[in-house]
Amino acid sequence: MSGKDTAEVEAALTTEKSTPSKSPNHAVLTQLTSRAAIVQIVMAVVANITIISSGMGIGFPSIAMIELTNSTTSVVLTESDATWFASITSIMCPFGGLLSGYLLDKVGRKKTLYFINIISIVSWAIMSFASRTDSTTLFIQLIVARIIIGIAIGLSSTPASVYAAEVAHPNLRGRLTLLTAFCTAIGMLSIYTLGYVFKNDWRFVCMLCGGFTVVSLLTVVPLPESPSWLVSKKRMPKAERCLKVVRAIKEDNHPEIRAELDALEDNIARFRSTQDGKKSKLDQLKKPEVYKPLAIMCTFFFFQQFTGIFVIIVYAASFSIEAGVAIDPFLSAVFVGLTRVVTTVLMSFISDKFGRRPPALFSGFGMATCMFGLAVCAIHPVKGTSLGWIPTVLLVAFIFTATLGFLTLPFSMNAEVYPTKIRGFASGLTIFFGYTMSFIILKIYPSMVETFGNSNVFILFGCLSMLGIAFVYFFLPETKGRTLEEIENHFRGKKSSDKLEVEMKTMLKANEA
Repeated sequence: MSGKDTAEVEAALTTEKSTPSKSPNHAVLTQLTSRAAIVQIVMAVVANITIISSGMGIGFPSIAMIELTNSTTSVVLTESDATWFASITSIMCPFGGLLSGYLLDKVGRKKTLYFINIISIVSWAIMSFASRTDSTTLFIQLIVARIIIGIAIGLSSTPASVYAAEVAHPNLRGRLTLLTAFCTAIGMLSIYTLGYVFKNDWRFVCMLCGGFTVVSLLTVVPLPESPSWLVSKKRMPKAERCLKVVRAIKEDNHPEIRAELDALEDNIARFRSTQDGKKSKLDQLKKPEVYKPLAIMCTFFFFQQFTGIFVIIVYAASFSIEAGVAIDPFLSAVFVGLTRVVTTVLMSFISDKFGRRPPALFSGFGMATCMFGLAVCAIHPVKGTSLGWIPTVLLVAFIFTATLGFLTLPFSMNAEVYPTKIRGFASGLTIFFGYTMSFIILKIYPSMVETFGNSNVFILFGCLSMLGIAFVYFFLPETKGRTLEEIENHFRGKKSSDKLEVEMKTMLKANEA
């Protein structure tokens, strides 16, 4: 390389550093003040409070199933009705996921959160006042309510995490997108705890859940809309106002705000130009920056469901009995919920420190170990012996390791791997696939246990966990510390400016040598 070439490279590097990046997040990488961080954290937390009700809805069958099938009560469900009651939610979750994609793109992130809260309130109200005298009426009411809450659960899997990803600085995004998993865990712990306290009154539990959801609806009102979505709808004045709130900047015509808005416009314009402004969503799926992350995330969700995670969450009390846990099944469910909450908090720090891949690899290994251990306990029962504590420890350890990776990461990464223009649709499509897998495993699990036995089902879950490790190692990308634009460029096969800078520095050093 000649001296002239070296000078040109050095000039390019200087220009690169002095010119604001057109990445929507990189423009403020060095300007994250403590005030802006607090504002972004509060916004993400408030958006995710909506998810707590959905977590309650996921765990509700676990606390209600025993009373609903108890022959000593006046109104009961048949075994077939009970399995539909437990699994019907998962049938509707995929449709909620697709509806989520439509609403996110059509009406925005904030109004989608409104809708989730409203239909959740309707569901809890129906169950709160369900029939106490007629089994048929009770079954119909429960199914209608569970269909509605299923749609709400599918809807809630994406909007809050997408909102958090779009308002957060990259240094905060990893933790804030995990808030969805954390609030889901809080919801399940809450419902398990209420079920333990009010074992014989699930209707009263529904009233409490409905009251909380009303409060959740009210908390969404002050939130600003996502600036990214407003820019995509060409509502620039409001986008600027909301972005100033998000970045905690009060001055008008602030250069960083202007630079970030320009970057958002450029990114969306580039995506539109590649689609000629006319192609459908399905045509957009043919782009590598869309179909590559879509394939990866759908596979990740497959392993999430078929390693037994949601089976334990939904059938927590009955699964504890089948696994040979010696303590009160309702208390066991509380331990499951508490473990998930604590681990989700740890995950927010682990994800930021170690990234996404290492925790996922550890998660798969831990899940496989626990499932193989439960299989051994099923083959050689330890209940009633001095080793009777082992199944409880394995069950809690499974939830601990699952939460570190396979349970939480698919949902959090789903919010950050897709381009802005198609993020709502692609995220919704991914959630549709994930919850379709959830319905399949939840519906067939009781039949699997009856046909193959507990031990063989546990072994199957363990083997799938091992396959999940291979998937993570070979295919799951690392998104830690990357802006949303850099992640998009990774799948497109385009080198980011940071990588280009590293290569240019390497060339300079080689020349000096």
